[in-house]
Amino acid sequence: MPMRVSLRNGFYAGLLIALGIGIYLFQVWQPERQVRLHSLQLVSAVERKAWSEVADFIDTTYADRWGHDRDLLVARLRAVLPYARNLHLDLIAPACNATAGEGQWSARITVEADPNDVAALIKERVNSLDAPFELHWRRVGKPWEWKLVRVDNAALELPEGM
Repeated sequence: MPMRVSLRNGFYAGLLIALGIGIYLFQVWQPERQVRLHSLQLVSAVERKAWSEVADFIDTTYADRWGHDRDLLVARLRAVLPYARNLHLDLIAPACNATAGEGQWSARITVEADPNDVAALIKERVNSLDAPFELHWRRVGKPWEWKLVRVDNAALELPEGM
């Protein structure tokens, strides 16, 4: 027996669709999932050398222990990484935890690139680190708006003026 099309059946179908979309968005917008997605998208943007995308991920209040702010970090990435041809960042043992407003993602990162002097220096400095890189994120508005506020690696030492 075919189902009759009526206002009531249409209302219930629409209600079920809205409920399904709501459950999906609730899952997607979970803080831990957002921190993980933003971290992977940031790494991808760095690999592709998409500097405007990288800058969009970084909060205006960004500061790290090496004295970088947002503008200086993007400028230094833009100055150094073009010499790393075919850059690929391997993520080893990524881990993530987040609350409603803050999150942390960490992974050991190794660098692969076509051989040249700059790529060799980057690989030597980064690939020898045993400590993971830690990306600290803060939610800045809507559930899907997260910005990078700090990067840390306890083992990475950068000389002054580098």
